[in-house]
Amino acid sequence: MTLKNILIPLICLIALVSCKNDPLDVDASGVKVDLNFIDVNDVLMNSDSVNLIKEHNNFKNEITNIYAYLIGHCMEIGDVADTAFFNSIQLFRSDSMIQKLNDNIEAKFVEKKKIESIIVNGFKHLKFHLPLAKMPSNVAYLNSLFRSGVFCTEEEVGIGLQQYLGADNEVIMQLNPEYYYDWMKKGFDAKFLERDVLTGWIETHIVEEKEGNLAENIIRWGKVLYLTEAAFPDQEQYLILRYSKDDLDWALENEFPYWKYLMDEELLFKKDERIIRNMIGDGPFTPGLPEQEGPDRLGQFIGWRMVHMYMEKNETSVEKMITLPYNEILNDYEID
Repeated sequence: MTLKNILIPLICLIALVSCKNDPLDVDASGVKVDLNFIDVNDVLMNSDSVNLIKEHNNFKNEITNIYAYLIGHCMEIGDVADTAFFNSIQLFRSDSMIQKLNDNIEAKFVEKKKIESIIVNGFKHLKFHLPLAKMPSNVAYLNSLFRSGVFCTEEEVGIGLQQYLGADNEVIMQLNPEYYYDWMKKGFDAKFLERDVLTGWIETHIVEEKEGNLAENIIRWGKVLYLTEAAFPDQEQYLILRYSKDDLDWALENEFPYWKYLMDEELLFKKDERIIRNMIGDGPFTPGLPEQEGPDRLGQFIGWRMVHMYMEKNETSVEKMITLPYNEILNDYEID
């Protein structure tokens, strides 16, 4: 037998084994997910008086919590009589800035079917791995007036479309820089929309929030991001982390120095809320490091790397990974 005849089957075998060892390489096409998409913003801005009141009462019954959040917290109307509600919506529609914002939302999101297909496919993949996990019933398109991008209740996901207009959008550029910093506006990008929906649901309903030390919190976020990747296995990893490509490249190149910093400063087992917030919270960079370089949320990044490394080294299902104690994942992490 020639060397060529030996090598070709061996290469094929290695490729086959590698494929089987990837727990995220799955076929979720047969998974059934029931998601109802509701364009609340379109109804509030464009319906005639009769349909407006009809849908207003439907929303109060069908998407109770997300609608109460919108009209109470965001629009500051509250649960009022139909006549008062109609008058409030008329005032809302007549505001020139609201009109401009809505025009930009409608121009940006003309066709939502692609968004919906991606979101449904993400929840199919998530349900493939976690068949018993809680899934949402409704996804509502909102204009939350910059109160939130994605907001989850017990049964619903609300998407504040204004938060995905893009940093170069005329409305976004005019936002008060005292409250909306450039790094915030940079994140108002539609390429993160579907990712944010799944991440928001996962962190709210699937991976239990931790009040422990830094290590517990970063590994909790590692699980959240790994599950987001499981939902979108074909998506670029920098999008999963809500980074730019350059941000992810920087984080990967500086993984060891960052890990060494955490170890040298003995931060892993600290329960200081400020330290935890600095390492996993949004910002222009990750505070507390010797130099203000690189992206924010490096704690989330290294948690994701820890979970990845664990899953690559161990034959563990995605479902089981969620319940693993943080120290088991931490002890398996090796970087030099």
